[in-house]
Amino acid sequence: MTWWSVVRFLHVLTAALWVGGQLTVSLVVLPLARRLLDAEQRATVLNAVGRRFGVFTAAVFLPVQIGTGVAMAWRKGVTWASLMEPGYGQILAAKLALFCAVMAAAGAHGVASAKGRPRLARVLAVASLVGSVGIIVFAAALPST
Repeated sequence: MTWWSVVRFLHVLTAALWVGGQLTVSLVVLPLARRLLDAEQRATVLNAVGRRFGVFTAAVFLPVQIGTGVAMAWRKGVTWASLMEPGYGQILAAKLALFCAVMAAAGAHGVASAKGRPRLARVLAVASLVGSVGIIVFAAALPST
């Protein structure tokens, strides 16, 4: 295993943890919390889960994703101009744009949750989740070279 295999592994691992965490909360934790907990308990548990996931995102996910992503792009010789080229460049540009949009939606979700705007928070959470799955689609579509 090379150093670059470790870098790519860390990039994929943190992406899997991010998207997998979102899916787990959305498909497992939320339905169970709605069914098993009263409103006060549900709010307490979901706020704690959201805060912990937010801390994980800020402390682990973002630094590893950005650091490994920049390192892999540098190794591959990606430039701003190459992001406009058909194939790898345009797919990577779409992935990066969607990543930025997802991070904005996730951050806005945290703000909406903190300000007691549950409907907006839910819309932003769904947007973040759908966008995160889209990032994985773009990652899978990147041509290997």
